[in-house]
Amino acid sequence: MSICIEQAEVNGFSMNYFRFGNGKRTMVILPGLSIGSVMPSAQLIADAYRIFAEEYTVYVFDRRNEVTEGYTIKEMAEDTASVFKVIGLNDIYLFGASQGGMMALLIALEHPEMVRKLVLGSTAAAINEQMNKTVSEWIRLAQRGDASELYLAFGEKIYPEELYNASIDLLKTAGKAVTAEDLERFIIMAEAMNDYDIKERLKDIKCPTLILGARDDAVMGLQASEELTAIPDSRLYMYEGYGHAAFDTAPDYKERMYRFFC
Repeated sequence: MSICIEQAEVNGFSMNYFRFGNGKRTMVILPGLSIGSVMPSAQLIADAYRIFAEEYTVYVFDRRNEVTEGYTIKEMAEDTASVFKVIGLNDIYLFGASQGGMMALLIALEHPEMVRKLVLGSTAAAINEQMNKTVSEWIRLAQRGDASELYLAFGEKIYPEELYNASIDLLKTAGKAVTAEDLERFIIMAEAMNDYDIKERLKDIKCPTLILGARDDAVMGLQASEELTAIPDSRLYMYEGYGHAAFDTAPDYKERMYRFFC
């Protein structure tokens, strides 16, 4: 499958993204918080979402390249929406996972004309106690400069136990490639969720919305997905046994999204 990696420049910042597929519809994926860029995983992501490639042109976005302390989820969403406008994306079928789902919610609120349908994966309308505790621990490890332990802590929270245990060596190896700059950026991105709370605004989201959560989500908990049903035109499906990263681990996840978008 052909993949095109590009960079957009707008309002004094740049943002990397890649695209694949040749369909007439436009699909956008906003990934969750990560320790590094998603660009090196472009082929893996395209393969995972190949079911969309015939009917959709699929875009996957990183966060902006230039970030400073105090950056917020709202700014992330606005920066990404600005890039949508610059590269001519509209009438979007939008999927946001975890932190990317927080951004997707804000884009749907602030730019309703852009979003045709919305899928929210393992995300929330506000930071709860469980999320705060988990992310604070990740930040502590990043501040300590312990990238391998950060990867392990990250994997332990987002993956089911069996998959995590099978991935320990890979996670440790991935940590060895992380730079001090990667850790500084991760801290900024993680702290961006401080004070995030749009629960009172969910009723204003107008587009059809599919909420995909996990009952055993060790990052956000069960309640975070249930709270999103305050979106008027929404439906909720909860996975069991796949953890926070159900969007990567549940075998029918992409098919469920595909059926909803159709």
